[in-house]
Amino acid sequence: MTQRTTDVVVIGAGAAGMMCAATAGARGRSVVLIDHATRLAEKIRISGGGRCNFTNLDVRPECYLSRNPHYCKSALARYTQHDFLKLMARHGLSWHEKTLGQLFCDQGSGAVIDLLKAEVDEGGATWRMGTSVTAVRRLDDGFEVTTPGETWHCASLVIASGGLSIPQIGATGFGYELARQFGLEIVPTAPALVPFTFQPEDLREELAGVAVDDSIVATGRTQFREATLFTHRGASGPAMLQISSYWQPGQPVVIDLLPERTLDELLADANRDALLANVLADALPKRLAQAIVAGLGDNKPLKQYSAKALRSLEDSLKRWQVVPSGTVGYKKAEVTRGGVDTAGLDSRSMMARTVPGLFFIGEVVDVTGWLGGYNFQWAWSSGFAAGSAA
Repeated sequence: MTQRTTDVVVIGAGAAGMMCAATAGARGRSVVLIDHATRLAEKIRISGGGRCNFTNLDVRPECYLSRNPHYCKSALARYTQHDFLKLMARHGLSWHEKTLGQLFCDQGSGAVIDLLKAEVDEGGATWRMGTSVTAVRRLDDGFEVTTPGETWHCASLVIASGGLSIPQIGATGFGYELARQFGLEIVPTAPALVPFTFQPEDLREELAGVAVDDSIVATGRTQFREATLFTHRGASGPAMLQISSYWQPGQPVVIDLLPERTLDELLADANRDALLANVLADALPKRLAQAIVAGLGDNKPLKQYSAKALRSLEDSLKRWQVVPSGTVGYKKAEVTRGGVDTAGLDSRSMMARTVPGLFFIGEVVDVTGWLGGYNFQWAWSSGFAAGSAA
């Protein structure tokens, strides 16, 4: 077994890990970057359909979930979305804005990976891809990290191993296991930004594939106004993915299919002799309109419906309530909710309060962003924070 020494070992060569390694290397620290995967940053590669939604113009603490909602403030303030845009520009990359402040790389996700790799290389880091960590031990003056062929002695150890989402590209619970080894608490984890599944009796088979461009989806006091997509198993689309991060098993999900409109407003100028499904199809996808009317009985001319029937229709349109049976799980989840409890981490450096020199960054931490580039920004910001201190 070869014995080696370095200032910093970073476990996990994803978005947060590479940002941390690049930042530490720029400070003159010797860095070793270890990852069990053979391909670099697969989660970046597949993000945004290969276009990489790398940040959002509207990043703010309110867009993140955590047991401590204030924890992310320091890191987000010290390395902002504008800082990452400057880094992109320095590497000659361009971007475009889509809905709700989402920024995508014009050159694709591979270009973002190349940018990060170049930054890491410029700092002189040593790469160990396709290398598993078999043991980590605390020493009086740092840590000992053992791999199949080497043992690294380091002063600082950074865990950037991600969460449980998308195990098919290599996600594991390594970071949580190591946190527990050193006495840190774990906030219970769950799939987040993930499609819902419904019970068969709540599904309307004829709706599979129907998309509603504008809907409000709510659970508890939280709501999002974005598109909803009905599937063979349940519901997806941006609004559903967003609300999934807040949903708890047994909670209902309420869908408003006519945001900022009442049924009376919709029907005010309608032809009273027209079939109800045709009237609704002016505001909703045709198949959805037909399915909703089927719930009332026969599709009749508007004038033949009683006031009671129309009130029932309004409930179906404005307050369609379902209780998901669950989600499709980590395999389709974009991120993991929960993780290393921030109560045990310093918010400025990401270092464990009771284990000097041990840092946790990125998805492994109990900080989960909204859909739309927020989680990548957390990776950049938390990686920078740890890289500035490790």
